[in-house]
Amino acid sequence: MMIHQAPMARQSRQALITRQRFAIIGAVVVAAILPFILRLVVLPDPAFFNTSQISLFANVMAIVIATWIRLSVGTFPGTRAGTLIAPSIAAAHGLVLTMLLMTRLPYDRLGILTGFVAHLVWMVGLHVTVHRRIRRRFAVVPCGTIEHLEEIDGVDWKWMKHAALDETVECDAVVADFSADLPPEWESFLADAALAGRMVYQVKQLSESLTGRVEVEHLSENSFGSLLPARGYFHLKSIIDFSAVLLLVPVLALPMVLLGLAIRIDSRGPALFRQRRLGLAGRPITVYKFRTMRVHEAGEDTRSAAMTGHGDDRITRIGGFLRRSRIDELPQMINILKGEMSWIGPRPEAMVLSNWYVGEIPFYRYRHVVRPGISGWAQVNQGHVANVDEVHEKLQYDFFYIKYFSPWLDLLILFRTIKTMLTGFGSR
Repeated sequence: MMIHQAPMARQSRQALITRQRFAIIGAVVVAAILPFILRLVVLPDPAFFNTSQISLFANVMAIVIATWIRLSVGTFPGTRAGTLIAPSIAAAHGLVLTMLLMTRLPYDRLGILTGFVAHLVWMVGLHVTVHRRIRRRFAVVPCGTIEHLEEIDGVDWKWMKHAALDETVECDAVVADFSADLPPEWESFLADAALAGRMVYQVKQLSESLTGRVEVEHLSENSFGSLLPARGYFHLKSIIDFSAVLLLVPVLALPMVLLGLAIRIDSRGPALFRQRRLGLAGRPITVYKFRTMRVHEAGEDTRSAAMTGHGDDRITRIGGFLRRSRIDELPQMINILKGEMSWIGPRPEAMVLSNWYVGEIPFYRYRHVVRPGISGWAQVNQGHVANVDEVHEKLQYDFFYIKYFSPWLDLLILFRTIKTMLTGFGSR
């Protein structure tokens, strides 16, 4: 009897932690009630009670608004769901704070700030726990192009044998290929599943959400919705990039000069490394980096010289640190000021490698539809790549970024870039 209870109890806990109700109640407790109680304990003065009470209700309202935003915009689990957490919370708390300022109601600033931070930490922690440590279980309708689902890790796939709701009882959702010619009994089943409150996902969109990659056999409206990303944000992003550089240059100028001197002292050659790469619309640009390797010697194969392997003996002593921390990319602020690059976007590839990849990988040139970036979705998920198979996977990450091109995805990449800089993930 005990043998069966443990798995059932574990399934019950997993089902509880994946529910929206659990996330909302937990957020209210962690980000609204606890800050209110702690504030009263630290400052028991009755004069602070009214302001703390207003902050309590403000935090609860922000939690409700953030939940509404996520449920309205994002319907898929996995990576795409994660991109909405920080933006929805920031937008909700910002909206509530604006309402407080406009109404001139007294509020506890520390309580509002604590609520925002606690809300963000709770939701991110919950998402990481559910996404990485709890295996979801999906019922798969056995029709159409579904075989690739078995290659997705961290998920249990139940291949259905009969068009019956009973087979989905222990599953989180149902997955089907809507583009396939489904038999009548399976079409009726999907309708019944939706009417019964079961989540029913299109296999292509679910795969993208779980992997963070867009697999493309042929470019079509069905794959991207539009072959051009949102033009409004495209131009706004350029203004944000340019403004950020202007703000950072006074702060980083002296440290970068000192770093350049250290590079010159450490090894023979210039402080900056210049390389011709492909930018927006496939136009050649000169990309600037701090030099991290010994100077290229005459006679070396240009393709091999453009690629970096594990434990590459050309990397200098100070270069290893610069590459792990990604500080070597900072001079590309020059490229941002010239309008050639962005802070976030697909990494610009060396021309010699780009010409090679174009001949090996279909649609490789499509990644040039947006400005290349200092950091990107592929870099924070995959890291450095070299061979064609790795580049093909990297291209799928780039396509995911282009398809879901938005300030929210850029914000997520920014947060994950900070983590990458601290851990050295994916460097060579």
